[in-house]
Amino acid sequence: MHFFSRVYAIVREIPRGQVATYGQIARLAGNPRMARQVGWALHSNPDPGADATEIPCHRVVFKDGRLCSGFAFGGAQAQQALLAAEKVSFCPDGRVDLSVCAWKA
Repeated sequence: MHFFSRVYAIVREIPRGQVATYGQIARLAGNPRMARQVGWALHSNPDPGADATEIPCHRVVFKDGRLCSGFAFGGAQAQQALLAAEKVSFCPDGRVDLSVCAWKA
């Protein structure tokens, strides 16, 4: 299976209200040193969204919980709004609270 396809399959498994990191997705896809390529895969996501048939790329964040300023589907504010709608917890500085919302894959 192509790397991007593995990334999409894994990201589809992230439950609502939880997030994963780019590095975590890379490790789960079998390529732990390819976190940046996970970002490229999600940037070219062919089916973004939160429905069961879509790829919820908004649920992937940096290892420190920061959101992607270059989020391909509306910027960091759009990503934050999508996560907030799923009841994801945020720290006062705007990072996702990974101690509460990290996906335990």
